[in-house]
Amino acid sequence: MTLFPSKAASDFDFQDILYEKKDLIARITINRPKKYNAYTTNTLKELGTAFTDASNDDQVGVIIFTGAGEKAFCTGGDVKEYAEEYTQRPRDYWKYMGLFSGYIESIMRTGKVTIARLNGMAVGGGNESQLACDLAVMADDTFISQVGTSVGSVACGGATQWLPILVGDRRAREILFLNQRIPAEKALEWGLVNKVVPREKLDEAVDEIAQLCLDKFPECTRYTKAQLNYWKDSAWYATIGHARDWLSTHFTSLEPYEGMMAFVEKRETRHRELREKAAAGESSEFLWGPYMHTCAKCGAKGIPAQFDYCGACGTKLEEE
Repeated sequence: MTLFPSKAASDFDFQDILYEKKDLIARITINRPKKYNAYTTNTLKELGTAFTDASNDDQVGVIIFTGAGEKAFCTGGDVKEYAEEYTQRPRDYWKYMGLFSGYIESIMRTGKVTIARLNGMAVGGGNESQLACDLAVMADDTFISQVGTSVGSVACGGATQWLPILVGDRRAREILFLNQRIPAEKALEWGLVNKVVPREKLDEAVDEIAQLCLDKFPECTRYTKAQLNYWKDSAWYATIGHARDWLSTHFTSLEPYEGMMAFVEKRETRHRELREKAAAGESSEFLWGPYMHTCAKCGAKGIPAQFDYCGACGTKLEEE
């Protein structure tokens, strides 16, 4: 009797993902197509659970990871959740990053070949998710991109660590600084994916690779993966703890607030306005300036510099 019995995929009460195990293959699908398969906090919990279960199940030899629908593989974190939750309680973003890093590590630590089936765009954390996989097959009508410096974040959940390894330093900097779309053929040329096929051939191509992997010894495959992960592991574990702390601290500042709110409000992001504030000697870190005023009437302290009136009692503030 095994201490790690196989558990039916249907036994899991997942809300955000689809999970299937059949014929030695596990299929994990982010099932939020109306949100372009962006993951929420709950999605990350479910993904980590599914990858861990597939890793421990001897009836699984290969894991295929994809997104529902045809528009998106995954577009990273749910920006609405970021704006509503994590810009309000930045300390919770540290907890979130622990959850995210655990999810990424659950892909890397499976001991089995993981294949990213890129049925649509892989953006931000979506690209980092496919980078965590061993192999990737991409539909020819979609693209990859990173967006961190455009939305007030840093793509240090895999992209800053692994892109230099996969595509080289200069191309990595181009992807991360410019945030431009990388079409399928360029993604193949640069080594971001293994194969690009017409959309109607995507499942066939993924299954072909899966079958080739199944016709190999499992223990040899597991240790080959462990050896191949050396450079990815080195870059990841040397930086992810620092990244987790920096991102949670940065979420207290104006950049993520402006980036997330611009996305939610469907307006242009005011990137240069922040630069202009800094150049003029003003605060580009706080929404209404640093906490510097004190109300002479009620004694309230830490009132933002750009406030003309006390937020506690309404008294007009004296010039200091």
